[in-house]
Amino acid sequence: MSDEGRAVEDGPVLCRSLAAVYRDDPRLVPLIGPGGQFEVEEVTLDGIPMRSFVRAPRTILDCFEMGRAHAQLVHLVHDSERWTFAQVHDRSLRLARALRDEFGVGPGDRVAIAMRNLPEFIVSFWGAALNGAIVVPLNSWWTGPELRYALENAGAKVVFADRERLERVLDGGHPKGVRVVSVRGDGGDDRGDDEFDDLVHGAPLAPDEIVRLGPDDPVTILYTSGTTGRPKGALGTNRGAIANLWNMAFVSARAAIISGRASAPPPARQTATLSAGPLFHIGGVAAIIGGQMGGSKLVLMRKWDVEEALRLAKAEEVTTLGGVPAMARDLLEHPRIGELGLDVRGVPLGGAAVAPDLPLRALAVFGESVQILNGYGLTETTSAVVTNVGAEFAARPDSVGRPNLTADVKVVDPDGRELAPGEVGEICMRSPQVVKGYWNDETATKASFVDGWFHSGDLGRFDDEGYLFVVDRLKDVVIRGGENVYCAEVEAVLQEHPAVTEVAIVGIDDRSLGELVCAVVVVRTGHEVDLASLRSFASARLAGFKCPEALVLVARELPKTATSKVAKNELRALVRAGGTNVERFR
Repeated sequence: MSDEGRAVEDGPVLCRSLAAVYRDDPRLVPLIGPGGQFEVEEVTLDGIPMRSFVRAPRTILDCFEMGRAHAQLVHLVHDSERWTFAQVHDRSLRLARALRDEFGVGPGDRVAIAMRNLPEFIVSFWGAALNGAIVVPLNSWWTGPELRYALENAGAKVVFADRERLERVLDGGHPKGVRVVSVRGDGGDDRGDDEFDDLVHGAPLAPDEIVRLGPDDPVTILYTSGTTGRPKGALGTNRGAIANLWNMAFVSARAAIISGRASAPPPARQTATLSAGPLFHIGGVAAIIGGQMGGSKLVLMRKWDVEEALRLAKAEEVTTLGGVPAMARDLLEHPRIGELGLDVRGVPLGGAAVAPDLPLRALAVFGESVQILNGYGLTETTSAVVTNVGAEFAARPDSVGRPNLTADVKVVDPDGRELAPGEVGEICMRSPQVVKGYWNDETATKASFVDGWFHSGDLGRFDDEGYLFVVDRLKDVVIRGGENVYCAEVEAVLQEHPAVTEVAIVGIDDRSLGELVCAVVVVRTGHEVDLASLRSFASARLAGFKCPEALVLVARELPKTATSKVAKNELRALVRAGGTNVERFR
């Protein structure tokens, strides 16, 4: 529940909130002053005081309604298909009625989506949301057991699955109590209960039948793996999704003002984004919602291919081109990037650590007027709550930036004491963007969400000007190409390999993907093991991006701490210093 109140006059005194700093900048008064588009007010969410936007849409369905203003524009491009906003709306409303009348989907029910980047992903999202259901996008790279676990954990009533995901889900038998809808099946040997195309030709849901939820009602469950190996479902709200979009709009507007580009003419054509990152990520969900609000064309890619990405960017006149560092580097360092004549206006970077040279490369390729953006956040914070944009990003490319207008961020020691600038501690965030907690996991929720603050598990420090620097991770995780790989999950699987006595997973640096998953193994006496056999063994239970791509063999036991835990820092130092041979899968 929330109690919405007056416009903010005095910012909080705790932590590194920059609300007061922004208010003191006379250039920003038209944006955040009384009556401004980004004016904020105090709200109380679950007993915690926060700031929320006064004039932002209340719910994601308000954004859906905004899409009607762009009815005849193309919204989705996939291969040779072109879907207008009107077509997406029409099919979403027809699907919504089928979900309600034939499947009994109503407010609070969970509807899962397991598919590649397809137009049906977006229609399924809105079809569920129009009934007040909680949308559960699932990682399309997961194996069958991983997908079935999430379906069971979420208590999904329906799952939309393309052919590949359908085979994985049903390989272990039909999930109990879940209606399985086949997307782009061949209509022959599919074992789904229903075909997607059969559900979008009936009568549409009438305007007065749309379920209108409140700002703080949950609308998504996005799964993020945990250090115990089981994925946890982050329960996101309407307000969190909207705050993310409105904060991004504010930082872009502010960047234009402080760079002196406020009067630059808008593009003469429709904005277009290359959607190469997975739609099941929080960034993909933001694109689905924000695309309706802004009338943007989303150019969907089934899988990453830099040559195809460049072709699409040229053919579809893409205005926003970026993504996780691995994809962005492929684009920015391609020998033909400068020959295509692209009019790119924005290069967002994020999802993993951004090397300082990358934003500078973007400026060199697209010119000083392009807006470069980096952000720091997690699934639990509904994307970025700290942003670095424009000239400030170019000046400090090794920083993730400063807190957003509605975010409070602090760095604390192990006892929870807030630290001064320059001191390294755990990064904690408080914002309307922070999710309600983990679905059906009270223990994990209490551990990570304390008195309104989300404890990130990341280590960082502020400088004297309020810029945040992420320096390490407390959580045992490898970030590979923007995907989190939790070491405990992989270790638990590899420990069952008959040739393995001990195993530890660490990340090793990779210029393209950021990090690779490296297994450090003590081989059982009388056995042999190589990287290919480990990958084959792991692939039966783990998604491909989690399987080890590098192997280090250690003759004796793994180094331990005083408390008998594996000394990961020592292992990382050993591997990265080249102190032993590393077998790589490439």
